[in-house]
Amino acid sequence: MRKSFFHFLMKYREDKTTNEITRFANAAYHDHSFPKYSEDYDEISTYLELNGTYLPSMVLFDQAWELYLESENQS
Repeated sequence: MRKSFFHFLMKYREDKTTNEITRFANAAYHDHSFPKYSEDYDEISTYLELNGTYLPSMVLFDQAWELYLESENQS
């Protein structure tokens, strides 16, 4: 079974290396309305465009999404 994007993103949470994806993961963790069980790009993208004020750019989401797809294809 495929894991949700949120579940994937949480592996980057509070990493010792502070980079943009870590900051994204930490912010998504604290966002109680984040679509935690979604595997759908459009649903998550739309949510972040409307509510993701913590993202400096949607490019960051796209980069994280590509990592998510790569990790799911290896499973």
